[in-house]
Amino acid sequence: MDHPNPSPPATPLDCPCGGGRYAECCGRFIDGGQVPASAEQLMRSRYTAYALARGDYLRATWHASTAPAELGFDDATRWLGLQIRQHVQHDATHAEVEFVARYKVGGRAYRLHERSRFERVPPEEGGRWLYLDGTLFD
Repeated sequence: MDHPNPSPPATPLDCPCGGGRYAECCGRFIDGGQVPASAEQLMRSRYTAYALARGDYLRATWHASTAPAELGFDDATRWLGLQIRQHVQHDATHAEVEFVARYKVGGRAYRLHERSRFERVPPEEGGRWLYLDGTLFD
């Protein structure tokens, strides 16, 4: 279920993805209506959306064929940082991004290591990159 978030967290000065100032980095996609030009930009902005509990943006950037029926956020999760390990552009409409996201729950640190697949929809459908799915590493 989408986490009700009547008062979203304050917009940070620095972007949670580590790419610079929020407004010039992921904020231009999440709040500003710009469209990420690459799968890596989309990956970074989706990480930031998780950090800010922005389910609206996550839904808008998730491929309809794989999007979950419900999204939930755990208020106890604190996202600590993102490292992009690899960005592979297979062709004009398919790409993969391998990343490690660090987070903390209840004082304990964790890592999420995933290779995410992205697909660009045809121009007549908006030409946007969308998150398709991912494979977790152990």
